[in-house]
Amino acid sequence: MEDEQFRQLQGIVLKSQMLSALLHNWEKVALPDSWLVAGAIAQTVWNHRFGFPPAHGINDIDIVYFDASDLSEDGEAEHAARVQGAFSDLPVWIDVKNEARVHLWYEAKFGYPINPYISTTEAIATFPTTATAVGLCPRNGSLELCAPFGLSDLLGGVVRPNKKQIKREIYEQKVSRWVEVWPNLCVVGWLDGR
Repeated sequence: MEDEQFRQLQGIVLKSQMLSALLHNWEKVALPDSWLVAGAIAQTVWNHRFGFPPAHGINDIDIVYFDASDLSEDGEAEHAARVQGAFSDLPVWIDVKNEARVHLWYEAKFGYPINPYISTTEAIATFPTTATAVGLCPRNGSLELCAPFGLSDLLGGVVRPNKKQIKREIYEQKVSRWVEVWPNLCVVGWLDGR
C-alpha cells in the first residue's frame, strides 16, 4: 500500500508545473540534507483531490536543509536569496530554512523553547499536521520520501494535529486558513487528534 500511495503522490506532484520545475532542477538548490516539504506538497495534493487548479491557494514553497556548520541568520538568508533567484520564474515565494538553527528563534516566535534538531527528517516529524509532515527530495534519479506519519491523511484530505511540538493555537490558526481555501478537508479537532 505504501508504494502505491507513494506512486500516487509522485504522479500528483509531478503534474504540478511549479513543483516539477523545482524537483527537476534540484541541483540548483545545492544545500545539504535539503527537502521540498510541507504546505506546497499537501496543497498540491488537496488541489488534485478537490478539483482545483494545481497552484490554487499555494502562497509559498518550503525548502528546508540542515547545516550545523553555519547557524547564522545571514548564511540562511544568503542561501534563501540564491535559491529564490535560481527559481525566480516560479510565481510563488520560496521559503528556505536551515533546520539546524530553528531552536535559536523558535522560543521568540512561539513562546516556548525546543531542542536542536539533529537532521532535516527529525524536523519534518515535528511539522504541525500529519498531512504536512512530508518531504520529497530528488536523489539518484528518483524521488526520496520522508513521511513519518505515512501518506493516508495527506492523500485522503484529512488534517490531523501532530502534537509533538506545536500548541493548539498554531494548529487551529493553520486549519482556519486551510478550510477557507479547501472547504472539503476533513479536519480532526485538536482534542480529537492522537
